[in-house]
Amino acid sequence: MTDVALESVGAASTNGGADPLVLEPKATILARDDALSGRLTLKGLGQVLGNFSGEIDCDGDLVIGPEAHVEANIRGARITVSGLVRGNVIASNRLKITSTGRLEGDATVGALVVQEGGVHYGVIRVHPEGIPDTPPERMAQVPAQSTVVTLKTYPNPVGKVRKFWGEFF
Repeated sequence: MTDVALESVGAASTNGGADPLVLEPKATILARDDALSGRLTLKGLGQVLGNFSGEIDCDGDLVIGPEAHVEANIRGARITVSGLVRGNVIASNRLKITSTGRLEGDATVGALVVQEGGVHYGVIRVHPEGIPDTPPERMAQVPAQSTVVTLKTYPNPVGKVRKFWGEFF
């Protein structure tokens, strides 16, 4: 078997159109009528418009279409949910749930956008400083940090006013 390498030199083909051998990065698309199960690893842009079950890792933008049904754990940089996703989501940059989107599962995100009508059932952890390296399984065991504020009590001035006015009436 021989290895074939393609190299683009940036010259136009002889008929004036684009050179058909020049490979341009395209989005990976799972079409509306398609169904797939397993592990999907994407190095660029991705769109899931059909049915998928398993696991998705995406280095670029991932769009879950409005008619998509996804039962998977998803990890990516920027994830947009317009359809149904059942599973946990880790979005290192941003998670956007559109007005037709529904996420049923936990999410760990750098930023969160939920449009009016978007639905989420689960726990969302927003880390604007960056997602910690703690595995998602252990994130559920880490207690949430809370700030305790002690309030100083002041005497009730209403009682003094009533006492003062009571002397006149």
